[in-house]
Amino acid sequence: MKLLENISLAGSTTLGIGGPARWFVRAWNELDIVEACDWAHARGLPLFVLGGGSNVLIADEGFAGLVLHVGLKGAERDGEMFRFAAGESWDHCVGRTLGANCAGMECMAGIPGTVGGTPVQNVGAYGQEAASVIERVRAFDLTERAFVEFSNAECGFAYRRSRFNTADKGRYIVTRVDYRLRRDGAPLIAYQDLKAHFADRMNTPTLAETADAVRSIRRNKGMLLVEGDQDAHSAGSFFKNPAITEAAAEHLRNVAASEGAPFRDFPEKSGLVKVPAAWLIERAGFNRGYAMGAVGISSRHTLALVNRGGATASEILELAERIRAAVEARFGIRLEMEPELVGFA
Repeated sequence: MKLLENISLAGSTTLGIGGPARWFVRAWNELDIVEACDWAHARGLPLFVLGGGSNVLIADEGFAGLVLHVGLKGAERDGEMFRFAAGESWDHCVGRTLGANCAGMECMAGIPGTVGGTPVQNVGAYGQEAASVIERVRAFDLTERAFVEFSNAECGFAYRRSRFNTADKGRYIVTRVDYRLRRDGAPLIAYQDLKAHFADRMNTPTLAETADAVRSIRRNKGMLLVEGDQDAHSAGSFFKNPAITEAAAEHLRNVAASEGAPFRDFPEKSGLVKVPAAWLIERAGFNRGYAMGAVGISSRHTLALVNRGGATASEILELAERIRAAVEARFGIRLEMEPELVGFA
């Protein structure tokens, strides 16, 4: 275990924002994780686990404890089962499954970050989510000081949620995730963006073609990490799509009809209705390209708050709160922020 001091975290996040870690360790194996956790525990230091830095906002003051960067590598395949270490690039792992012609991840191509974050946030895009393919999660239990494994059912998956970021937040460090896919399965073409992309196709696109289409759509929305693209300096979608009652959704449909604003919602199995946060934000007066000094809204994706150059974490939060207040004032809906806030009081 190599212990470092006062390491800047800004370069380790997709937003490019964040102060220093008082202590920093990069874990290359499970033993490094155990040693780092024991070191922090013995000194009573707070611990933050950093993966790909794609879904996090780190305070300008940084983090006063130990930041543990999970860099575990490794990939194995056994038929339709793929086992990936937590530090592997998620998009590279998606590519491995496509190369094996296995379906289940194609619509999640281009999502930044590492494998370890996929069960925590239950990442998803264009109709797919990690919960639909995760078979098992291996993690280090900080309470019991032992490695444990969870089945899919034991992970408590829901929309952008799991036991790892709700009831047991901060207790487990993911080290490996096993995914079960479908060999020679058909791609999922469910969302309108994908349907429109393939509208002129007479035959079903391949898995690889679907993934390429997803990456192209994400790139056009500034949601793909591309060097030199100012819109790419974001934490992805900053707000979750809220799930509301049918009565509340009907009110939004009426508003949309009266204002001539196209609107589409998505009924959930729970009986609630998921509505697009982007639509709420735009109708509350915040459009694509909105700027507030060094921060703003992506010119191509309303849900992405971007660092336009030299932005601070406090400026990002100020814009986020302005947006939330405007949406709540107009629609009575309080948007939930998606990135994890680190180092804030």
